[in-house]
Amino acid sequence: MKEIDGLTQEEERAAAVFRALGNPARIRIVTELARRNPCVAGDLVDVLPLAQSTVSQHLKILREAGLVTDR
Repeated sequence: MKEIDGLTQEEERAAAVFRALGNPARIRIVTELARRNPCVAGDLVDVLPLAQSTVSQHLKILREAGLVTDR
């Protein structure tokens, strides 16, 4: 992907959020978290056809984008 110089911090943040939400599984995870707040990763594995490790990787991406937090 080509870099664009001079993006504002707000534009960089928006791009990170859109990248994180660019996967249908992550959209579902965010939706489930909104419904079940708080939630454990095992709960998400029960509703998604994904392995625990895959769900964990998706959660990591969402955390890095600042969309979810963990305790």
